[in-house]
Amino acid sequence: MPPKTDDGGWKKFLWNSEKGELLGRTGGSWFKIIVFYVIFYGCLAGIFIGTIQAMLLTLSNYKPTWQDRVAPPGLTHTPRSDKSEMSFNPRDVETYLPYTKALRDFLAKYDDDKQLDQMKFEDCGDEPMGYKNRGDLESDTGVRRACRFSRSLLGPCSGLDEKDKEFGFDKGQPCIVVKLNRIVNFRPRTPISNETIPEEAQPKVQPNLIPIYCTNKREEDAGKIGEIKYYGIGGGFPLQYYPYYGKLLHPHYLQPLVALHFTNLTRNEELRIECKVYGDNISYSDKDRYQGRFDIKISVNGL
Repeated sequence: MPPKTDDGGWKKFLWNSEKGELLGRTGGSWFKIIVFYVIFYGCLAGIFIGTIQAMLLTLSNYKPTWQDRVAPPGLTHTPRSDKSEMSFNPRDVETYLPYTKALRDFLAKYDDDKQLDQMKFEDCGDEPMGYKNRGDLESDTGVRRACRFSRSLLGPCSGLDEKDKEFGFDKGQPCIVVKLNRIVNFRPRTPISNETIPEEAQPKVQPNLIPIYCTNKREEDAGKIGEIKYYGIGGGFPLQYYPYYGKLLHPHYLQPLVALHFTNLTRNEELRIECKVYGDNISYSDKDRYQGRFDIKISVNGL
């Protein structure tokens, strides 16, 4: 606390014109203090900048340096809704309009006319095949081409048929579109044996394909789900779309899709459905509801 003086008080303490002091110190003292702190904080800033630059030299522009804790890919679906619930009345357009709009917006980038550029896209076949190797991430190959994926592969869930522009919602037979989330340089591996797959899902296993299977989540919903049809390449996720090289090297990448068509859901009941993908390096976690799986509640209301 500055001392009180009788000859000028606070004003004189702030600036003493007789002694040339500012806050009790001469100009020379303040100059030394300023120089000290400029040098001190300059050194701190230099150390900080040098540390950041050294760290940046260890990072790759194309892939995460450490991926040992990266979880298996998430399995997500469109349309998405609060609490993963879909409830609608086929006779009331307003109840399912948000769902059909979400599907149209999502599938727009899969239109054929957006995949015509031969420098950006290539045909990778409409049957499951092995990995499409486009070189190492750190190679000088440059931007990689992406495999085309036509939304027409999704059949009645593509939204292309003039007779079914509403993705089945107007008939009480809704479609949802499913994808595996992107992980740079991740190569999903097909199941090594049927022992890791439920018996009812085993017929979906085939070479070069990550299968997906959906069923009732709760025992009380058994027999109420009805037939589920799977559309896409092999009804699963084909390996030729992997690996993904990241945004810089694979900017036009399109994930393979699977459309699920629920053709005979029991009406006026809340049905809980679980879908899983099966692979040798895909696991599940109770803490993450989308790690390799998801469950969704669907209610088709009305007669």
